[in-house]
Amino acid sequence: MPRRGRGDGLIHQRPDGRWEARVEIGWKDSRRVRKSIYGRTRGEVAKALRDAQTTLDQSGVLGDDSVTVGAFLNQWLTEVVAPRRELATWRGYETNVRRHIVPTIGHVRLTKLTAAMVQRLLNDLRRQGLAPRTVQYVHATLRAALNVALRWGLIQRNVASVVEPVTVKRKEVVPFTADEARQVLEAARSHRLACFFTVAMALGLRPSEALGLTWSDIDFDQSLLHVRRALERGPDGYRFKEPKSRTSRRTIVLPSVCLESLKSHRIRQASDRLRAGESWHDLDLVFCSESGAPLHRSEMSRQFTLLLKRTSVAHHRLYDCRHTAASLLLAQGVAPRVVMETLGHSSYSLTMDTYAHVYASALRDAAAAIDRALAPQELASPVRDSAV
Repeated sequence: MPRRGRGDGLIHQRPDGRWEARVEIGWKDSRRVRKSIYGRTRGEVAKALRDAQTTLDQSGVLGDDSVTVGAFLNQWLTEVVAPRRELATWRGYETNVRRHIVPTIGHVRLTKLTAAMVQRLLNDLRRQGLAPRTVQYVHATLRAALNVALRWGLIQRNVASVVEPVTVKRKEVVPFTADEARQVLEAARSHRLACFFTVAMALGLRPSEALGLTWSDIDFDQSLLHVRRALERGPDGYRFKEPKSRTSRRTIVLPSVCLESLKSHRIRQASDRLRAGESWHDLDLVFCSESGAPLHRSEMSRQFTLLLKRTSVAHHRLYDCRHTAASLLLAQGVAPRVVMETLGHSSYSLTMDTYAHVYASALRDAAAAIDRALAPQELASPVRDSAV
């Protein structure tokens, strides 16, 4: 007689023909708690039982059939996301859960969620007209949450990870040309925060990084700017936060155009401080309101839009100043690795994927420069009439 597998003695056939196994998952109120596993055949139930016992051995937890997707997602947002992630990240996840996931599959028991249900959810969101990028983010939210459920032993596999992802066409960045950038900065010269736009265009800081700068971050003697934090507005007011990634903490050598603009801006801010008197908010911010209070990114975006209307330049987003800094550096032949470090990108591939078209143009210019330097004279320049 073949030897029975681990736990096979806990398997029996029910009167209705189905097979059932019972596994102990712990104690509650001094009583044993067991969970039943059902299947059409003995072998199917035996395998499910062994998997359940392995999960118990590894994590000490086994999925509770009464927990719904909605209940788990709310627990995940509260106990995992909120304490560890940035406020903006929590907001995005919470919006996806509340608006897009819970209304459709929130009632489904977590252990009964299938890949087909998740695929149907994503397809329905697309049919409702939701942007592909948003649907992709909803998918990513659910996948991240189910990864936690998998680690906790609440589910046997992450069904969101096997679903066909939504294809999103990458938008090509549209930076300002060098001439447009000069027009914008010329129009900004009379603006109280002209320096903000100069720093954004020349250094490629993220708006939140520029708004989080303090004067202690700037070394005028060494012409250095240290990016150490970003400014974020939450429900309880403004707060400093860590930069987006480890590589976002960086030191940038200030070009003269930025150094002189910062010096002038400091003088202008000193006048604001005198006028404000005791109402001045002493936060040491480089870019602030006339009372020293923090500025919000949306306000700076609005100011930037008004600024562009004073020029012949087409509408761009404030964030396009960052793209402009990158494209100008690449067009001037600066190595992509240096551009990556200046922008604080997390990887070299991110820089190259984002600015591939700009870099290709720079390579063509480099090839033309080689031609001018090395090609025979009669090919490098037009033939001139020898007559005097």
